[in-house]
Amino acid sequence: MVNQALVATLNSVLGQGKKTSKGNFAYNCPFCNHHKPKLEVNLTESEKGEHPWHCWVCDKRGKSLVKLFKLIEAPKDKILEIRSLSKYTSGNFEITVTEKKVELPKEFKSLALEYNTIEYKHAISYLKRRNITLNDIIKYNIGYCESGVYSNCIIIPSYDEHGSLNYVSARNFNKNSTLKYKNPDVSRDIIPFELFINWNLPIILCEGPFDALAIKRNVIPLLGKNIQTALRKKLVTSKVQKIYIALDKDAIKQALNFCETLMNEGKEVYLVDLNDKDPSDMGFEKFTNLIQNTLPLTFSNLLEKKLQIS
Repeated sequence: MVNQALVATLNSVLGQGKKTSKGNFAYNCPFCNHHKPKLEVNLTESEKGEHPWHCWVCDKRGKSLVKLFKLIEAPKDKILEIRSLSKYTSGNFEITVTEKKVELPKEFKSLALEYNTIEYKHAISYLKRRNITLNDIIKYNIGYCESGVYSNCIIIPSYDEHGSLNYVSARNFNKNSTLKYKNPDVSRDIIPFELFINWNLPIILCEGPFDALAIKRNVIPLLGKNIQTALRKKLVTSKVQKIYIALDKDAIKQALNFCETLMNEGKEVYLVDLNDKDPSDMGFEKFTNLIQNTLPLTFSNLLEKKLQIS
């Protein structure tokens, strides 16, 4: 039998799960950030108290939900909560969260500089196809790696309001690679691209950094489909009044939940219908035109949309 208390706790950390089969629930993987829910978690407890979990994309796996929460650096109260609900912990895990320092890869090279290598040419070609300009490269300090863990990856740093590095996104530009994204083993409970945010103006929330680069203005990528605690608190406590949410259709449940939470806090919320296209595919002008023609949500609209997907 599926433990519904475990389901609720997992949903509060990983986002709304999708029930599949045999007590399994599928979630968006916090390790590889694949756009589809590829992390399968079995919530029917085994005789040993195990809850096996496995991502079909990056192959991260385990048998303990406590270990899963530790690895993704879930909030301390959630680690304690999941520990109280599950018998199997795969060892005596201490409930302490050690903050890992975020650093650029030592092999990082700025793409604002020119290198006479095939990797550099492939990286620049990839960015041109994504309509990333030299101004974008300079503004966001975009680079790449020719070797190391992030070999053949575009590197997009994120900086906090003080200009300190708080995250690194890596996208493989090798078309033959089976693993497109490589994320550092650090907390995502940050505000991505915070350095460029004006909290007095309307803010746009999107999924990934390439979407944010296409949108350009006052945009925060979620690095997935969930609003982390730090960002949620900032949105609620800041002076921002208008918030645009531009997520894929496969994240519609999460998007509607975000809308409801923010509307309950008195924010004016706009749910942007992307028509099955990513902002990075649409480009700046088409996306800007789209949000200019998007009307604010009302609670009756919200209820109607929830009924459509239930």
